[in-house]
Amino acid sequence: MTNIYSGIMGLVVGDALGVPVEFKPRDSFKVTDMIGYGTYNMPPGAWSDDSSMMLATVESIARLGRISTDDIMQNFYRWADENAFTPYGEMFDIGRATREAIQRYAGSTPAGKCGGKAEWDNGNGSLMRILPLAFTDCRYQTVNAVSSLTHAHEISLEACRIYISVARKLLRGKPLDKIVKTIKPELPVYARLPKLETLQRDEIKSSGYVVDTLEAALWCNLKSSSYRECVLMAVNLGEDTDTVGAIAGGLAGISYGIGGEKGIPEEWINQIARKEWIEELCGKFEESLL
Repeated sequence: MTNIYSGIMGLVVGDALGVPVEFKPRDSFKVTDMIGYGTYNMPPGAWSDDSSMMLATVESIARLGRISTDDIMQNFYRWADENAFTPYGEMFDIGRATREAIQRYAGSTPAGKCGGKAEWDNGNGSLMRILPLAFTDCRYQTVNAVSSLTHAHEISLEACRIYISVARKLLRGKPLDKIVKTIKPELPVYARLPKLETLQRDEIKSSGYVVDTLEAALWCNLKSSSYRECVLMAVNLGEDTDTVGAIAGGLAGISYGIGGEKGIPEEWINQIARKEWIEELCGKFEESLL
C-alpha cells in the first residue's frame, strides 16, 4: 500500500479510536483497542468530522485533479447539510468555527472569506483535515487558503503549514526527531515545538486548541515506536481524543505503513466504516496526482 493510503487511513483509524471517549478527562478511562458507542453512541470504526472533512478534501482533489477551495468548501457544505462523507449517513460532530464558516458560505459569502479570523477561532478544524495537501506539490499559500475556508487566523495557518512540512519530510524518509528539532516557528506560541521530546506527559495538553493539538500529535509520534503505540498514547491523553488521535495517526500512518509489527493493525482497518470506499478514494487521489 502507498504512503497516501497509509497516511489517510492512519488518520481515519486514529479518529475512530478516539470517537467513543471524546471529552472525557485524562486518566478517567483507558483505551487499548478499537471500541464503540460511548460519547456519540456510534459502533466501533465510526469516524467523526476530522475524517469527514479530510475525505471531502481528498474527493475534491481526486475528482478535479487540482486544488479548488470553492469545490472543497462545497463538499464541506454537502457534509454539514446533506450528511455526505459520513460513516453512516449522519453528521454527528462539528466544531463551532467550522459550523459558522459553513453557515457564512451558505449565506453567499465567498469560500475564501468564510473562515474565522479572531483569536478564539483557533480550534482544530483546519489542522485535522489538511493532511491530503502533503501529498501534492502545492505551495504554502495554498495550504493557507485551504485552512482559511474555516480557520483563517495566523495561529491556525501556521499549524497547518508546520504539519504539512513535517508530513512531507516524513514522506522523503527523514527521521521525525530531526524534523521536529529543526522546526523554526514564526509565532511565539509554537516555541516549544523544537524541544517537544524533552517534555513530560503532564506538560502536554489535549484541549482542542490548535497549538496544544499540534504539540500533542507530534509528541505522541516522538514518544512511540509503532502506529498502535502512538495513537493509543494520543487517545489516552483525553478531552479532544478523536482529533489528537487523527492528527497523530496521519503522521504515524506515513511513518509505519500498514500491518506488520509497527504498521496500522489490519484488524483495526477491517472495522472502519466504508473502508472499501476510502481505499478506492485514495486510489483515485493518487491517480490524479500523476
